[in-house]
Amino acid sequence: MTRNPAIRLLTGNHAVAWGARLARPQVVPVYPITPQTPVLEKLTDFQAEGGFDAEIITPESEHSVMSACIPASLAGARVFTATASQGLLLMHELLHYAAGARAPIVMANVNRTVASPWAFWPDQTDSLSQRDTGWIQLYVETAQEALDSVIQAFRVAEQALLPVLVNLDAFYVSHALEPVELPSQEMVDRYLPAYAPAQRLDTAIGSSWGNVVSADMFNRHRQDIDAAMAQVPTLLADADREWGELSGRSHGVIERYRCDGADVIIVGLGSLCGTAREAVDAMRASGLAVGLLKLRLLRPLPTAALRAALTGEGGVADVVVLDRNHSPGLGGVLLQELRSALYGVPQAPRVRGCLAGVGGVDVSPDTIVRAVQQALAAEPQSASLWVR
Repeated sequence: MTRNPAIRLLTGNHAVAWGARLARPQVVPVYPITPQTPVLEKLTDFQAEGGFDAEIITPESEHSVMSACIPASLAGARVFTATASQGLLLMHELLHYAAGARAPIVMANVNRTVASPWAFWPDQTDSLSQRDTGWIQLYVETAQEALDSVIQAFRVAEQALLPVLVNLDAFYVSHALEPVELPSQEMVDRYLPAYAPAQRLDTAIGSSWGNVVSADMFNRHRQDIDAAMAQVPTLLADADREWGELSGRSHGVIERYRCDGADVIIVGLGSLCGTAREAVDAMRASGLAVGLLKLRLLRPLPTAALRAALTGEGGVADVVVLDRNHSPGLGGVLLQELRSALYGVPQAPRVRGCLAGVGGVDVSPDTIVRAVQQALAAEPQSASLWVR
């Protein structure tokens, strides 16, 4: 099959909307919130032009959006939505419900500061504070990766029967224009067949959802969710590999950049990784052997892949984690996640963390170089260093 790609200059938000359009969802409940609103606007444009055959629902709040997503998904529809920041927080109780219902909803979240004080800048605390809700979490670096990840997310969600949150940084990705390769509808249809779950709310089947269960049934249900989560790294790797065969683009579960022979590896999420590549190149040019490990899948944490990349033969002595988030009293969330993955592993590297870009503060390549220098000069400790 010929790829026949079309190149468009798109923002990350519009790339997300294109990914949703190509995935052919049937129900799309949405509510506007800065800086996610252009996703909603583009989808309604598609519908007005006759190119998007989905039921777009505009309830009165993000809580109501997720309240509409869940029954639509349980009835057998492919469901997409998008939100940001306070909107994601308003959905919190229903995020648990969606995962518990095994509803394979795909939602794009534009990472933005959470109140208070009120602000609109890139910060990943909103999605990281939802990591225990049972949603798969992906973090993207570019508009192209956002489009590809939305399509891949439906594939993984419908195989694992778990919802997926695709996260992109506010403004750096959501509003920045980049050349994006649009796959053909034929190619996406080949990759992502129509969603037809055997188990759904249907009078012909006679099943239901929402009844009270015993403690033992609840316990077994959580074990089933855990088993499904354990399959996700493999499902994502397979989905990404097959997408790469069709599109020529592959993003992986984790990505290594100039890690061979590195003494120090930077670990990060999202758009910060693009800046970190520049910093790595600068440090390599100055004689410091530094590499970058970009984590695309955060939940479930790909522990085996992280251990393989950072320990044993070819492992490194030091790891510096960059966190664009802040957990008061804990520091950087990604730092603690990585430490848990490496705990008890022989020849584990020393892991230090830096809070870089919290609240949307600009992080330049020079800032990252300085952060690495500060981290290496400090003793490994439980808290993250604030990068000045």
